[in-house]
Amino acid sequence: MVARPGGEGRKRGRLSRSGDFDRAYKEGRSHANRFLVLYAFPRGGDAGEEVRLGVSVGRKVGGATERNKVKRAMREAFWGLAERLPDGYDFVLVGRSDIAGLIEREGTAGIAASLAALLDEADK
Repeated sequence: MVARPGGEGRKRGRLSRSGDFDRAYKEGRSHANRFLVLYAFPRGGDAGEEVRLGVSVGRKVGGATERNKVKRAMREAFWGLAERLPDGYDFVLVGRSDIAGLIEREGTAGIAASLAALLDEADK
């Protein structure tokens, strides 16, 4: 666990291995809108397991600096909605090419609204 300045003292659950991403892509359920694609994969096992997140943003969004800015905003919006997430799931959040414009216009709140719509769709 690495302490982060201004953070909660530890990193949240993150997907880091390509196999975890691949499993979420192939075996998980996906929901999409103009800005985001959300893949959800139930890991099974104990019900109390933490939620893990993987974030992916392609080069169409922009250069490395812009992509990192987008990924930070996506993580912030995702963890802001953490109370709505079921335990024991892996999520992969993919930013589409229009997401940079959304962040410019509405900031993290725009991503949160878009993500909330995807979570509502997933609950149905």
